[in-house]
Parts: sequence; structure tokens; C-alpha cells
Amino acid sequence: MNNLLDPAILFFLFGVMAGAVRSNLEIPQPISRFLSLYLLMALGLKGGFALAHSGLTTQVATGLAAAVALAIIVPLAGYALLRRFISGFDAAAVAATYGSVSAVTFVTATQFLENQQIAFGGHMAAAMALMESPAIILAVVMANRLRQQVGAPIGKVLHESFTDGAQMLLLGAMVVGLLTGDAGKAAMQPFSGDLFKGMLSFFLLDMGLMAARNLSQVRGKSPWLLAYAVVAPIAHAALALAIGWATGLPAGDTTLLMVLAASASYIAVPAALRFAIPEANPSLYFGLSLGITFPMNIVFGIPFYSYCAQHLLG
Repeated sequence: MNNLLDPAILFFLFGVMAGAVRSNLEIPQPISRFLSLYLLMALGLKGGFALAHSGLTTQVATGLAAAVALAIIVPLAGYALLRRFISGFDAAAVAATYGSVSAVTFVTATQFLENQQIAFGGHMAAAMALMESPAIILAVVMANRLRQQVGAPIGKVLHESFTDGAQMLLLGAMVVGLLTGDAGKAAMQPFSGDLFKGMLSFFLLDMGLMAARNLSQVRGKSPWLLAYAVVAPIAHAALALAIGWATGLPAGDTTLLMVLAASASYIAVPAALRFAIPEANPSLYFGLSLGITFPMNIVFGIPFYSYCAQHLLG
């Protein structure tokens, strides 16, 4: 319940309400883009500062390896299941969407853990970056098998995936934080620390508006798909929890691993899939991720995943 009283979450809920009543409230696209880039830059800096303090340890390597494993398992399992209900191209697209990650969900989770004074490793920001691309690569491979074409333009899709500006900003900021350490943290505190909560609240307001306005895209869809948008994230989070427990990850890192596994991309993957799998229906994978899964994770998922990790791992 405390999560619902957080200002950032309340602004998200306000945005959903404003969008539901068809208010003309909107955040101009350039400002929305700036807020997204700011959050990624601030998150990367925080991760780099934390990594500079902790160093490269076995725990760090384990967390990154677990993230990569999930980034491969989740889209493959999703495709195998979804192929029973929808076309192969749509199944590949939805599986890729749910196999990749949502940076905003991750950022919100880090803020939740900080508010709860639960420690987590800065390297988890790197885990988020590593989990974004494998699902896109697998979706391209799946689509090419369906087309039975060898000469499909995989190279361009992969290049755009690995050189995506948002992902490069996150990694670049992390490197800056790693190189500058405590001195850089003190210098950037007004930017990456003091402003962070307000910027996140403003961005979640915009996300609430977008989520409400994309609910119409999921109307009339198969009940099995709607169920997938709710149940699959929980199942993915449970798998991440099991991996975190088996590998001895701390509760904070496991929580973030669960959040990453449970989240679904609504920016990077849809942008790539429009080019890579034009046969797939964008309203399907975009509507499910932004209209159902994103709000569920932001409002209920994050505190639930944290509770499970704390209860199991302490």
C-alpha cells in the first residue's frame, strides 16, 4: 500500500485517470524524449558510481550471467507457447516484447528499493542493457525461419539494436560513473540525485497518459493473450526468483532481476520489430505491453516482487 502513496506512482495513476477521461493533458514529445534520456543517464551514472565502489566481484558476474540467461530463456519459452494461439510472426513479436525489458519499470523499481532502504548492486543497470537485445535477435531468427529466407536484412536490425541511442547513453553514463567514482558522484549529485524523483514523477505522468490511451488497442483480443499479458510476467519473475535463490544473489539484486524478467519493452523492441517483422501486428505487442503489463508492474508488480525476494532471501 505504501507504494501507492509514492508521489511518482500517484502521478502515474493520475495520468491514467486523465487519459481515461480523454483530457487534453499531454507532455510534448521533445520533453518526453528528454525525460527518458535523463532517467537513463542518471541511472547509468548511479550504476557506475556503485560499481566503482564495489568493484568487479563474483556476485556482479553472477548477476550479469543470470540476466543473459533469462534474456534467452524467456523469449524462447514465450514463442513456443504463443505459437499455439496466434500466427508465427505475431508470436515472435510478442515473445520478443516480453523477452526484452522496460527501462522505466526498472528505474521505478530502483527508486522503490531506495525508498525501502534495500541495497542493490549498481551493476544491475548493466544487466538491464544486456537483456534488451537477445530477444530482438531471437525474434529476427524466428521470423526468418518462418519466411524461409536466408537473405533477410538481419545485419541492419542487429546494428540498430546494439547501437540504439538510449542503450548507448545508459552504458556511456555507467562508464563515466565508473571512471569518476566518489568524486564524480559528489559533482553530479544535484543532477543525478536531487532531480531524479521529480523527473521520474513527470515521466510516469506521461506514461500514465500513454497507457490509458493504448488500452483500446487490446480490446477484442483473444482472452488467452490478455491472460498472457498478466500471467507471463509473474511466471518470468518467479523464474528469476528461482535463479536468484539458486545462485545466491542478494534480495535487492534478485528483486531487480525479477522486475527485468517481468517487464516488457514498449520502446526499443517495437521500434526494431516494425522493420524486422513487418508481418506482425504492432497494436498487438505494443498494446499488451503498454496497456496491461506496464501498469500492472508499476502499481502492483514491483512491491510484490520485492516482498517475495525479501521473504525468500532475507
